[in-house]
Amino acid sequence: MFSRLNTPLAQIIILGFVAFCSPGMFNSLSGLGAGGRMGSDVALVDSANAALYACFAVVGFFAGSIVNKVGPKWTLMFGTLGYIIYSASLWVYDLQENRAFVIAAGAILGCCAGILWTAQGAIMMAYPSEQQKGRFVSIFWTIFNLGGVLGSLIPLGMNLTNNGQSGVSTATYTVFVVIMCIGTVLCLFIAPPSKVLRPDGSKVEVHQNLGWKDELKGVVKVVTQWRILCLIPAFLASNWFYAYQFGLNAIYFDIKTRALNGVVYWAAQIVASIMLGTLLDYQGLHRRTRGLLGLAVVTLLSMGVWAGGVAFQTTFDRSYDSPIDWTTPGFGGPFVLYLMYGFTDALYQSYLYWLMGAMSNDSNTLARFAGFYKAVQSAGGAISFGLDAVHTSLLVECIVCWALVAVSLPLIFLVARKVTDTNLDVDQADAEKNGMSKVDSGRDSIAKVGGHDDF
Repeated sequence: MFSRLNTPLAQIIILGFVAFCSPGMFNSLSGLGAGGRMGSDVALVDSANAALYACFAVVGFFAGSIVNKVGPKWTLMFGTLGYIIYSASLWVYDLQENRAFVIAAGAILGCCAGILWTAQGAIMMAYPSEQQKGRFVSIFWTIFNLGGVLGSLIPLGMNLTNNGQSGVSTATYTVFVVIMCIGTVLCLFIAPPSKVLRPDGSKVEVHQNLGWKDELKGVVKVVTQWRILCLIPAFLASNWFYAYQFGLNAIYFDIKTRALNGVVYWAAQIVASIMLGTLLDYQGLHRRTRGLLGLAVVTLLSMGVWAGGVAFQTTFDRSYDSPIDWTTPGFGGPFVLYLMYGFTDALYQSYLYWLMGAMSNDSNTLARFAGFYKAVQSAGGAISFGLDAVHTSLLVECIVCWALVAVSLPLIFLVARKVTDTNLDVDQADAEKNGMSKVDSGRDSIAKVGGHDDF
């Protein structure tokens, strides 16, 4: 039974459902705006999110080394615990208004999430073959965001009778916590890369298990590569907009409509990831050409949507006190805009994962890529939620989101134009340079020396 689960496809599906149950549910709760509450609670949850992303950024920088040393199964399991604690803190706040617990839980979640998302990124980029990396990103993103869709349907159904009340029911929090616990159990079925066998007979590239000192040297080497340096603005921008978008949802819409918006926001991400993944894996074109076409799609849609967002944001500010629902005249425009925010989010992040996966096949290197990506991404999140917590103008926030994406795109192009059809020769040369042996494993030749049994 377990050998059947040790294929890249089975592993990415399991990984997707871990994310479905943990960060997927968290995204739904966040997407409701202020953890399902409005008014003064928006500032509280912004503060908790600032603590979350600050801790995430610090841990993420070293998380690649931690994942390489400890292994994906246990790091994923550890990571899921933070989501349970954070959701429980919102539940407790709903009953007792314990503000300190919410902020502390945010910091704990930041530490846990830094580990979880680094392990996730390493698995998603390392387990598939070079020809399937776009597809695997889309499979993961689809299952992960199904969590967001379901998580938004839960409060939508439970709160249809709220008649415009801004909070969510206590039962909603209970359901979220139970689903997150299921995600923790699913981590037990994650296999180490040394035991993953692709359909063509090739294995995941695993290099020797380095000591902590050498691991940290590896992190420094990775983050000083010119391509990674060029991607820093993109990493920074990739979660910056959540504070603005979720705050917009909390202020402009009532609770039922917020939940509906959450459904379409995450559903749009599924559609976007499938479309982009199909393009990026199309074998009729060279990988570099696919990458440049994918970037053109990301650029055109992102710039267009943010331009529309700025135009919409000029029509109201934070003092807006008449939340609309789906029966309000003029609802369609803001609804479609929010849907497109989700669509372009998936395009942007899926493309970055594919691009990093196109830069290497080595699982250790990809873990370091993922850790640094999440560290910079979370630093941006910490700043943006901090700005939102001090009631920065929504128009200013929107313009900054647009500007960050705009600045990042030319730098992404510099990296995308250097993509090659394969990294196998480069990876083999690096392995031989470091005294590693060559192992023929079917179609792909890989370098391997006693990789850690758990990654």
